[in-house]
Amino acid sequence: MEKISKKYRKLRLLGWFVLAGFSATALSAGGLYLYLSPKLPDVESLKQVKFQTPLRVYSANGKLIGEFGEKRRSPVRYDQIPQAYIDAILAAEDDQFYKHHGVSIKGLLRAASQILQTGQIQGGGSTITMQVARNFFLSFDQTFLRKANEILLAIKIENELTKQEILELYVNKIYLGNRAYGIEAAAQVYYGKSIDQLNLAQLAMIAGLPKAPSRYNPIANPPRATIRRNWIIGRMLELGKITQAEHDLAINAPLTARFHALALDLSSPYVAEMARQQVLEFYGEDAYSDGLKVYTTIDTELQATAQEAVVNGLLTYDGRHGYRGPEKQLPQVEGSPEAQLQRYLDELTRTPRLGNLMPAVVLTVAEQSAQLLLADGSEYTLGWEQGLSSAQRFINENRVGREPRNASDVVAVGDLIRLRAIATAASADADADADADADADADAAEASENSAAPQAEAGLAVGPSWQLSQVPNAQAAFVALNPEDGAIVSLVGGFDFRQSHFNRAIQAERQPGSSFKPFIYTAALESGFTPATLINDAPIVFEDASLEGTWRPENDSGQFLGPTRMRQALYQSRNLVSIRILRSMGIADTIAKLDRFGFDTSKLPRDLSLALGSHALTPLQIATGYAVFANGGYRVEPYLVKRITDANDLSLYEENPLRACHTCPERQQLAQAQASEPSAETAEPEAGNLADLLAEANAETETEPETVNTEPAVRLAEQILDERDAFLIDSMLRDVIKKGTGRKAMALGRNDLAGKTGTTNGPRDAWFSGYNHSLVATAWLGFDQNFNLGRSEYGGSAALPIWIDYMAEALNGVPETHRRQPEGIITVRIDTKTGKRAQPGSSGAIFEIFKAETAPAEVQSVADEGTADSDSETLPEELF
Repeated sequence: MEKISKKYRKLRLLGWFVLAGFSATALSAGGLYLYLSPKLPDVESLKQVKFQTPLRVYSANGKLIGEFGEKRRSPVRYDQIPQAYIDAILAAEDDQFYKHHGVSIKGLLRAASQILQTGQIQGGGSTITMQVARNFFLSFDQTFLRKANEILLAIKIENELTKQEILELYVNKIYLGNRAYGIEAAAQVYYGKSIDQLNLAQLAMIAGLPKAPSRYNPIANPPRATIRRNWIIGRMLELGKITQAEHDLAINAPLTARFHALALDLSSPYVAEMARQQVLEFYGEDAYSDGLKVYTTIDTELQATAQEAVVNGLLTYDGRHGYRGPEKQLPQVEGSPEAQLQRYLDELTRTPRLGNLMPAVVLTVAEQSAQLLLADGSEYTLGWEQGLSSAQRFINENRVGREPRNASDVVAVGDLIRLRAIATAASADADADADADADADADAAEASENSAAPQAEAGLAVGPSWQLSQVPNAQAAFVALNPEDGAIVSLVGGFDFRQSHFNRAIQAERQPGSSFKPFIYTAALESGFTPATLINDAPIVFEDASLEGTWRPENDSGQFLGPTRMRQALYQSRNLVSIRILRSMGIADTIAKLDRFGFDTSKLPRDLSLALGSHALTPLQIATGYAVFANGGYRVEPYLVKRITDANDLSLYEENPLRACHTCPERQQLAQAQASEPSAETAEPEAGNLADLLAEANAETETEPETVNTEPAVRLAEQILDERDAFLIDSMLRDVIKKGTGRKAMALGRNDLAGKTGTTNGPRDAWFSGYNHSLVATAWLGFDQNFNLGRSEYGGSAALPIWIDYMAEALNGVPETHRRQPEGIITVRIDTKTGKRAQPGSSGAIFEIFKAETAPAEVQSVADEGTADSDSETLPEELF
């Protein structure tokens, strides 16, 4: 009995110890809870969580053209998560997810066992809910306090969120390597597809990444990643989530992961960068992580056309001036041929494509061909007629060397050269086949930008489809606007953004040359000149300190035509006529008129060189000025960003541009208001009367109460030209196309085009600005270093082809329109030699248009000639 009593006492004592231990643990846990609970963050915030999502830039038709931000993330809703991925991630991370309430006792015991064995907290033991708590609220420090907070937060999260909400937060937050945050971004990075397009093996691969994104990265560590993937697939089989057949198929699936750069619908970095800068001014650094969506005015198809036109225009210009030799000569390395080959491949991998020019290294040179190595390790044979036979050496901008006799005259072993794609007869058929099979072959055909073999590219036939080329030293810019409201339809800032981030369309201030003359001629029309006014095209010498002493301006041809009608002087771009017109009007008065076009008049030169476009302007400024000619006399402002929304597509900003809008009710109301103003006969007109009326009209539209789902009220652009003067300058600029320096544009087969070429001294700058009623565009070509282009280069030979290539596509299917002749314009038959009304029956007469008050006087009879008042037809002395 005594032994039993002793045993009983021991058991009772042990029970008290156990009870005390549990009590102490409970008290400690309770105390810890009371201590930590008030400091825990509010998990309610998870219901309105904002994921750090990059800034995305879209075209007007919703195509992605740019993305900015440190993290690649595209959040998905729970119903967009594939069930197979849910099964895979739970098999890998938390197979009791739907059974526990935030904490897994089994997992915690396993973690406790690790502590007892090692004395440290190690990985493991965390449920998905605990990981959500850590990822959103806590650090990754391995401490007891952090673990306790994680447990308490997980319990709170489970009490306030559904399992679906928890899982949605988890899959969008986790980091999965290569700047990918969330499963959708990971699918795009590793497979170039959306998450719902991946197979079981690929989903399991992504499910294996949260544990250790670097260690199990399928690109950096394929063997480890494969082991991890297969273990997850095995766990899915054990849990009954997949069949044996599905298991076997996934286990044996090849590793297809590789890095996929951001997939843009169209890469337009100059435009995207402009949009980024504007949004940054609005919203600051938060714009990079708030998931803002920026919708621009860019037309995707026309932007692609503009980019191609600029590249082709530069390559065509560059080709006229000879081959400058290899981009780089790679040294021979000691060792095996394999080592040399690897040296070449390393260099090719580092060399980016510029303007879609493929880099290649010359391996061997035959008499009339060269064997080339491409970045993917394949070889290509460049034939004699693929640019070798025509590669005359560049000597200077005006001279090239003799034609090569064999391939060794052009290339040598180790040369790093460029290849340019050329169309072949088979390419059209290949395009159709390539498009049909594009989706099915995406995985097999995809390669990095620098490693694709020419023969493998869609739309290119195997064989002679590439030719020798080179990256041009010259640069170009292009911008196209909608003249109705100033929307930027297309913009290209240079040959390739990777070569230079300098956006020449908006940053390069260059002398516009003769493309500035239409602004001078418009001022002349307003000052009483007519298209038939005679001005002497003859030499003139100026002694002017502001022009560095003696100035002897000349025409490009070096020839002079004598008395010349103003219309003819514009379409033949006669410099001396422009100078005499400016001198006659007066520099100060002319500059005052130019202010209306938006030019900074404080920077315009106060001398006669202004007539020849000596003041530097950007292509966008010139295009904006020409928009006035295109829309009938209204000043619009260029703009790029049309709309900005938040990550949930709620509108944050909407541009309401100034519009020419000839037929808008608001325009009619403004006209009525002008008509009701006191006439000049009854009241003294106040300066700025029209501008005041316009401002008042626009102010009324801006102060109207906002109405849901209604279009914003129209803001009217100021009319800065009388419609008759706008009609006259448009008519004169159309003759530039029909019979002047822009005749090449007649290749477009249209009669509604107008524009003007421009070439500066050297020549250093080549310009063409032109338009029809629906589009105005400016092209510029030159060197950043202000080098000469070559004495045979002009605006019509270097810049106009870019404009033509673009307009051929932009105006395809656009019906021709002809401007309505306004009231107060009359047509008169004139003598081409005198600019006066033609005598009845005279030969060589033409019809010309005039404002009614400036038309030539009626022809007098011979009997009255001696008494005629000749003063009425006398031209200003300055014109001769």
